[in-house]
Amino acid sequence: MNMESRQDLKQRTKAFALRIIKLYAALPKSAEAQVLGKQILRSGTSVGAHYHEACRAKSDADFINKVEGGLQELEETFYWLELLGEANIFSEDRLKPLHQETEELIAMFVTMVKNVKAGTTK
Repeated sequence: MNMESRQDLKQRTKAFALRIIKLYAALPKSAEAQVLGKQILRSGTSVGAHYHEACRAKSDADFINKVEGGLQELEETFYWLELLGEANIFSEDRLKPLHQETEELIAMFVTMVKNVKAGTTK
């Protein structure tokens, strides 16, 4: 992955974190919404941190480890988004753009790991 692509993904994961923060701020103050909100706030905002760390990895194995950490957080974020929708805390329509972005980021992170494991550039 070239430097420009890395910067783009850094910005995209940061924008994702900011969208998660706004989602959390808009949640109802009910106990269940706040519990789910704190979970998604933690997982959704850590994706970019994992990717930033990966960009400074010391080896391919270190890069893969950090990207896979971000991938785990994305999978968890997707789960919390599903629960927010299925529990009728937020409408599915309102959550759909975040679902889509989560899926796109998952696909990108999976591709990065596969490429590095296959011996292509980060």
